[in-house]
Amino acid sequence: MGIRNIKPVTPGSRFASRPDFADITTSNPEKKLTTALRKKGGRNNYGRITVRHQGGGHKRRYRIIDFKRDKSDVPGRVATIEYDPNRSAYISLIHYADGDKRYILTPVGLKVDENIVAGEKVPIKNGNALQLRNIPTGLLVHNIELIPCKGGQIVRSAGTSAQVMAHDGGYTTLKLPSGEIRMVKDRCMATIGQVGNRTHEQVVSGKAGRSRWLGHRPSVRGVAMNPVDHPMGGGEGKSSGGRHPCTPWGKPTKGYKTRKKNKKSNVMIIKRRK
Repeated sequence: MGIRNIKPVTPGSRFASRPDFADITTSNPEKKLTTALRKKGGRNNYGRITVRHQGGGHKRRYRIIDFKRDKSDVPGRVATIEYDPNRSAYISLIHYADGDKRYILTPVGLKVDENIVAGEKVPIKNGNALQLRNIPTGLLVHNIELIPCKGGQIVRSAGTSAQVMAHDGGYTTLKLPSGEIRMVKDRCMATIGQVGNRTHEQVVSGKAGRSRWLGHRPSVRGVAMNPVDHPMGGGEGKSSGGRHPCTPWGKPTKGYKTRKKNKKSNVMIIKRRK
């Protein structure tokens, strides 16, 4: 996995870079493991835009990923490593001994024809999945469940990993990529290793058009508008807006607290990310 610089023949390609896709072994997904992905353009079921700056983009098929890793003690072989347009990580097609086929997130170092397995007492090896209580401290893990049997919910982006810190009283302490340290029930499943495609964050778009391919529409700054269009618009010369950043409807654009009080999960957080 690496990055290739594009030959600067146009202004848009002068500083652009792209993944070299050296790890990708096929460009055709397993048809039975894909489904239609309908475009919404940031609109809700009434057709009203609820998320701005989304729309357009290339047509995609959704790949069904096995986040649960619930095929216990059934060995599988890595058949292909593929690009997934719906996520930053690469995915691997696994052919299981019982004839089943599933996609999983590709960890760093996983190669075609390697064998992986999920279960209670399986070897500590990249790509294998097991309960947190059976994973030694210090190891890196990804695709971690927060509720047993629900499927992996956190640490799924390219290049991310969490570190197992300790086991105690039915809980495992994890250090997450954000820096947060929290406890998770040790019956939750996790996959050994770091998510692959670590150079994803180093890719330079190079031009606005590539953002449009990805479905990102332009965003205009509020301070560049007139007062009739935005609360931060207007003013003599260039202004800073005169208030905290907000949407055209006056809501804080950086987010604001909506979380209810007395959340039981607060006791699981040992150290917050901030």
